[in-house]
Amino acid sequence: MTLPDLKPQRVVAPFKSQLLKWIGNKQRMAHSIANLFPGDMQAYHEVFLGSGAVLGTLAPERGYGSDVLPPLMEIWRTLSADPELVKRWYAERREGWTPETKLELYERARASFNANPNGADLLYLCRTCYGGVVRFRKGDGYMSTPCGVHSPMPADNFAARVDQWAFRTRNVQFDLMDFRQAFERAESGDVVYCDPPYTDSQTILYGAQAFNLHDLIEQIDVAKSRGVRVALSIDGTKKSGLHTVLHDFPEHLFETEVAVTVGRSMLRRFQMGGETLESEVVHDRLLLTYAE
Repeated sequence: MTLPDLKPQRVVAPFKSQLLKWIGNKQRMAHSIANLFPGDMQAYHEVFLGSGAVLGTLAPERGYGSDVLPPLMEIWRTLSADPELVKRWYAERREGWTPETKLELYERARASFNANPNGADLLYLCRTCYGGVVRFRKGDGYMSTPCGVHSPMPADNFAARVDQWAFRTRNVQFDLMDFRQAFERAESGDVVYCDPPYTDSQTILYGAQAFNLHDLIEQIDVAKSRGVRVALSIDGTKKSGLHTVLHDFPEHLFETEVAVTVGRSMLRRFQMGGETLESEVVHDRLLLTYAE
């Protein structure tokens, strides 16, 4: 099935203003995903938060966002507690930006982050690194992504975006938390959305080396038995459908499958030196433990 084939459960409008640039984020199709969440959802949980694309688009009346990367969750928790500080973080690191100082400012923030990982530096890095490819060396956690080719957003424009996101996430609690813990607090009637590291392509990205899909499937199975509805984004096809990523899921677990066209792979473009990859079209699978 494709997204238009399913009857939307709610009406969620597109929201295209990213707060964080993040590889694999679902900002462009987040409203289509959110429209398939049950209309009687009690609380919303996003357990691999990343850029929070679906969370920010849904703007839940009661929500929880979590991830295991401390600097990332420092950004989200500060957005909730002190949006003005988030604005200052970005403005201070962008101050003095010109095409000539671009690399210097980026490398300064990256060196600062690698010396002492923190949310303020990560905020600037993910907005200015190549394609939002936030990757860390497994051995020492060194953030190694090079500077991107784009010009970073002016501080005033970013400040306005912070205000948008602070408002849309005003009913969300943010926690530094493993997905297993996050699943434990979901209750019957809640919805959990999972957008984990993809097994076929994202092993170089943060947290992916330690991620085990089998562990997640076990959590989904237990949650479903408790009346929690779960939506899972996972690898589908690549190279315009020529390569299919296969997963062995329990037959009873998912009741609905939807195909989502993500677009061309920024990760492959990064790995292949910035080429325009016309054939590298990615189609994700959206698996739902409930029927439409």
